[in-house]
Amino acid sequence: MGSMFRSEEVVLAQLFLPTASAYACVSQLGELGLVEFRDLNASVSAFQRRFVADVRRCEELEKTFTFLQEEVRRAGLPLPRPEGALPAPPPRDLLHIQEETERLAQELRGVRGNHQALRAQLHQLQLHAAVLGHGHGHGPLLAATPMDGPSDLTPLLQPPGTPHRDLRVNFVAGAVEPGKAAALERLLWRACRGFLIASFRETERQLEDPVTGEPAMWMTFLISYWGEQIGRKVHKITDCFHCHVFPFPEEEAARRVALEQLQQQSLELREVLRETELFLSQVLARVQRLLPTWQVQVRKVKAVYLALNQCSVSATHKCLIAEGWCATRDLPRLQEALRNSSMEEGVSPVVHCIPSRDMPPTLIRTSRFTAGFQGIVDAYGVGRYQEVNPAPYTIITFPFLFAVMFGDVGHGLLMFLFALAMVLAENRPAVKAAQNEIWRTFFGGRYLLLLMGLFSVYTGFVYNECFSRAMTIFPSGWSVAAMANQSGWSDEFLAQNPLLMLVPNTTGVFLGPYPFGIDPIWSLAVNHLSFLNSFKMKMSVILGVTHMTFGVFLGVFNHVPPLPLPTGISASATACCWRRCLSWCFCSASSATWSSSSSSSGCASPRPPPPGPPASSSTSSTCSCSAAAPPTRRSSRARRWCRRYWWSWPWLWCPSCCWAHPCSCTGGTGATPRGPAAHCRRTRLSSWTLRTETRRRPRAPGSPRSWCSPRCSCTRPSTPSSSAWAASPTRPPTCASGP
Repeated sequence: MGSMFRSEEVVLAQLFLPTASAYACVSQLGELGLVEFRDLNASVSAFQRRFVADVRRCEELEKTFTFLQEEVRRAGLPLPRPEGALPAPPPRDLLHIQEETERLAQELRGVRGNHQALRAQLHQLQLHAAVLGHGHGHGPLLAATPMDGPSDLTPLLQPPGTPHRDLRVNFVAGAVEPGKAAALERLLWRACRGFLIASFRETERQLEDPVTGEPAMWMTFLISYWGEQIGRKVHKITDCFHCHVFPFPEEEAARRVALEQLQQQSLELREVLRETELFLSQVLARVQRLLPTWQVQVRKVKAVYLALNQCSVSATHKCLIAEGWCATRDLPRLQEALRNSSMEEGVSPVVHCIPSRDMPPTLIRTSRFTAGFQGIVDAYGVGRYQEVNPAPYTIITFPFLFAVMFGDVGHGLLMFLFALAMVLAENRPAVKAAQNEIWRTFFGGRYLLLLMGLFSVYTGFVYNECFSRAMTIFPSGWSVAAMANQSGWSDEFLAQNPLLMLVPNTTGVFLGPYPFGIDPIWSLAVNHLSFLNSFKMKMSVILGVTHMTFGVFLGVFNHVPPLPLPTGISASATACCWRRCLSWCFCSASSATWSSSSSSSGCASPRPPPPGPPASSSTSSTCSCSAAAPPTRRSSRARRWCRRYWWSWPWLWCPSCCWAHPCSCTGGTGATPRGPAAHCRRTRLSSWTLRTETRRRPRAPGSPRSWCSPRCSCTRPSTPSSSAWAASPTRPPTCASGP
């Protein structure tokens, strides 16, 4: 558990491995994962190292495995994951794997080639049969002779015994792709100037393509011409379009006999093709069973030889010298593993620790639960040796900060249930064997999603939102009936004022804070969004400053082991002061922006109060904002601050921020105005209660020290003290006497 909060202590170990048992020792260390080897041959080229031939042999095997894997996937067969732990095989077993792999690859290449050739031959027979079927039923095409007039029934050639009986008509028949048929017909007509007759027809059924295996339609054509010159043109054009040309007998009986022979050959070829596919499936099944195991074993063998290439050879060539970083608490396991690996050889390896000035690597052990959070921390940068690991604290802070901006009970519950389903099914083989990239990402961060959903449900209750709708779990702390009864809202007043305000100082209106979260009555207010945004922004600033401060104080522990404690405290104090200054600037800018927007929104023509008796007759006070009032010392200070720091806070480039007028509070009947020296109590909203805070304003020269009455509260539509249930955002602030 200590390594979870800080990287483990590691030492540099030097290993003397006998040459006969070096392979077995490194293989066993790789299975346990105890050592990170250092390269002692950095000055030697990769092609001049001792085990480079064995590495090349493994790379050749990996290329053959890639070919076999592609053939298996081409056949649509899945590759199962190897079961159990597969150690690296000894070198003599690697030779057996190499021989068996080459034999399977040679068989698969031969069978696949024969299968492709048989499919191509069957495709040619099918096209030839389709071409012969195209000409079936058609007699010899006859050329037209000059007669009394053209007729559709006039033969193209004169019957035997006429002067043109020696004229011979030749035929070219074949098949072409449908996309090329129109261009082929157009080019034949233009090149031969119409001295031919061409007939194009689609095949009756789709034929399987021998390369892609997809069914496709083909166009068969039959061209009749006379003359050697036109025949040469026709053959050249068909060759350019890559047409499949087949012999076409002139006699119909010969065509029928040829068609029967083609059908018989197709049947025989299909039988041979079926036997070939059966043998191919047997070879692929054998590859499917052996390939995953071989891939893992060859990958481990290659890793062993790469680690051996990092070792240096002793002067006597009887042992290999290796250096590696190992955790201090794993040294006994390291010695025991080396002893067991070299037991057959009779010579035990030697292990001892050596000093080093190099920075050791960072070792942090993780589990299924902490792996996702450690990955987030490592994405920003891996800490140095023996530094404090922030991943355990990220388990709480990261999901909670996510929930601050994703607070919703409904959405958080869906995320929580989805992550819970992945956690419950994490040991199923089908879930682990899924290859989808998006699913692997979600499954790797299942515990992170679980906590994010859980915290989102909590903050959703704080925000009182479920699928962006308010929930009424407890009775509201505001009473509309009491405000309506004591204010005397008439039908005419309700007709003229579509927006109403609940005054908390009226007796019976504010019954008390909501038990948990935000009161659901805020969902009916017109300034609901601005109120929640202000609330969340202030809360985010507080959480952000707290988070940074916690990180600064956590950095003190990074200086405890290597540096004196005062040095670490001074460094952390400096960082804390610097971050505090940045936080103060940000908070000051945000406060100036909020105060300026509130002051500018309050400078509007006052609206008469609703008719009815006052809330209290003991004291009465009003509060109004006058646009003609001169700027006070506070507004002048804000103006100077804005002019000085305008370059660092671009969102303060507005005149309203620098020319804000304060609110002037006046007392009850007969009271003198208190002017800019008055002090006003402002209200702020915590996560589930209303709290008030008394602040003091600067005293004007010559005026007595005075404090605002505790019963006087400046209420604005954007502050929770007004609880603007249906308040207009442009309504000026008013002051009402408290109960």
